[in-house]
Amino acid sequence: MELRVLNYFLAVAREENITKAAQILHVTQPTLSRQIAQLEEELGVKLFKRSNHHIILTEDGMILKRRAQEIISLAEKTRQDLMQKAEVLTGEISIGSGEFLSSRILSDIIASFSKKYPKIKYSIYSGNGENVRERIERGLIDVGLITTPVDINKYHSVIMPQKELWGILAREDSPLADKEEISPQELRDVPLITTSSELHTSMVGQWLGEYYDRVNITAMGNLQYNEAVLAQSGMGDVISIKLNSTYPGLRFIPFSPRLENGTAIVWKKEQIFAPAAEAFIKYCKQYLKDISDNSI
Repeated sequence: MELRVLNYFLAVAREENITKAAQILHVTQPTLSRQIAQLEEELGVKLFKRSNHHIILTEDGMILKRRAQEIISLAEKTRQDLMQKAEVLTGEISIGSGEFLSSRILSDIIASFSKKYPKIKYSIYSGNGENVRERIERGLIDVGLITTPVDINKYHSVIMPQKELWGILAREDSPLADKEEISPQELRDVPLITTSSELHTSMVGQWLGEYYDRVNITAMGNLQYNEAVLAQSGMGDVISIKLNSTYPGLRFIPFSPRLENGTAIVWKKEQIFAPAAEAFIKYCKQYLKDISDNSI
């Protein structure tokens, strides 16, 4: 499969129309149709099926679309890496991050590094720890900000100084809204929204202890804003860390006993980085060391 043909395929998948895709790609319609047919023949599957006045992806087409997007993204990142010059750092650094208070520190690091190397650009991917780690493994991002503990067999890391405080975002009319702190037993049978698909193995699951089987998970998500909107609509209270964000009608209440976790900037072991990413990792280490030294 050629990258050019994958780009053709993605254009047809996006437009759902051969003629429109051909116009955007500046190729003739017969040429584009022939390229798609040859791709289907090469793969041995049908990628599109006709529906009324447009064409839509088959199940195999949807699988290829997901893979093709990753391939194109990785190819572009590789191209950017190879274009970088050691004497004048340029190119792009890909960074993944969850939603944390420590994200502010990461942003400060990026801004400070950018002043030193103004020709470097940044691509920021937002997701939960599982998403970020997966993209690191695939080589789609250089470094990620995730919760600790870190798998030291896979990643190098530098610890962030900020602690993340756990609690719930409760609606003003929730039975828990007037509490100053929330204990595990008070979450029994309460409709809850959580970020974790594996709550039983998480820190929160361990904190719930014997009451884990009594919680009522009504929804799951990976971004606090979407979860907060669900809470505002009455789906339940959100199990969450405290962020510098406010949502009308919702109030953050911390857990008791207090539950905190740390975060770390991580990068894959045994990986050769482009000069810009390598310089950024070195800068992160020194920046956080300076913070630590100044706090002593």
